Amino acid sequence: MADAKVIPFDEDSRARRGGRGRSRQGARKPGAQAAPAAGGATGGGGPAEQAPLASVPEVPEVPEVPHVPEVPEIPAQAASGSRGGDHVHHRASGSGADAGAGAAASGAGDEAEAGDDAVVRDDGAGEPDAVPPVGPGDLASLTGLLTGVADKLLGGPWERKAASGLAFLRRRVTGDYEVDEFGYDEELTEQVLMPLFRPLFEKYFRVEVRGVENIPAEGGALVVCNHSGTLPWDGVMAQIAVRDHHPAGRHLRLLAADLVFALPGFNELARKGGHTLACTEDAQLLLERGEVVGVMPEGFKGLGKPFSERYKLQRFGRGGFVATALKTRKPIVPCSIVGAEEIYPMLGNSRTLARLLGIPYFPLTPTFPWLGPLGTIPLPTKWTIQFGTPIPTDTYPPESAEDPMLVFNLTDQVRETIQHTLYELLVQRRSVFF
Repeated sequence: MADAKVIPFDEDSRARRGGRGRSRQGARKPGAQAAPAAGGATGGGGPAEQAPLASVPEVPEVPEVPHVPEVPEIPAQAASGSRGGDHVHHRASGSGADAGAGAAASGAGDEAEAGDDAVVRDDGAGEPDAVPPVGPGDLASLTGLLTGVADKLLGGPWERKAASGLAFLRRRVTGDYEVDEFGYDEELTEQVLMPLFRPLFEKYFRVEVRGVENIPAEGGALVVCNHSGTLPWDGVMAQIAVRDHHPAGRHLRLLAADLVFALPGFNELARKGGHTLACTEDAQLLLERGEVVGVMPEGFKGLGKPFSERYKLQRFGRGGFVATALKTRKPIVPCSIVGAEEIYPMLGNSRTLARLLGIPYFPLTPTFPWLGPLGTIPLPTKWTIQFGTPIPTDTYPPESAEDPMLVFNLTDQVRETIQHTLYELLVQRRSVFF
């Protein structure tokens, strides 16, 4: 005991401080702190008195993790939520172990979380923005939507419209369609010309049709109309009115002036649309075949009259249409059209230009020719077409068509009927455009 060497406490402390310094340089190994103490105990070769141990610093208490309330799982993310809960549990348990074990547990938890996320991304169950698969119900809804849009654009069941259009093109290519001796192409008129101008009739001019039932459901009839508007839009609107609003859906075959058939392009189009030359022979033949024939006795005098004389009927010629009706013993239906006079208010007429161009008149309106092609757009006036009570002619013998006094009286009766109806419609009209 007397020979035992006593190691002072301060030297032991210096040895431990030296060991910690070496551990900072990367040479520290497990159990390095215990080596100096063990060496000091056995350094003398004999039993030695155990050296006092240094005090171990107290480990601060880990604050208790507050209880987190459970969040209800979303059905679409049930699998992802369960895996996330396991990961939280691993982190909590790892925090109570030593530093090395905690790091290992944390690394394992991160790897598990990454694996779980990979699974979620693979199966798409946990992604909130994942696009659901398209099922038969969704395809049916999309098909119904597209079908409704097509029906709206084509004006009816699109399958039937498409099949009809393809059949029409096939007949046009093969030449399998009929045209009468006057050049009238009923199929082209129904499939192309009428649909082309019908939006003007229904949406732009908003034509109101009255008394169309006065036209006979069968057999011939002569419809006599006033003529106005600078360009002959009134004839086209009268055709659509008879076709679309008559209970029997009859066709109106208009008699047109020579100039219409002399213009390039208009000749063929007018004939295919049912127009024919305004002559007694053609009108009589059509009436005898039971067609509804339309005539506008004012001609270019009514079409090109100035705006100051609007709705004042011009002379009805020599009454040739009345003589034709007497020969065929067909009724005369007066027709009054309001709204056409204002579509191109004709303020003047350039006779010099008309003579150079070979046309009856050259209109000067507020928009034409100052705006160029835009000046040919008609104003959106509100139209009314009224068909009056038929004037019978079957009570007269066929030879009465040679009686000039009878022809003059009937012509004047038709003219006065149309003029009186025009005045009545003008009084009832609220506005030119509404």
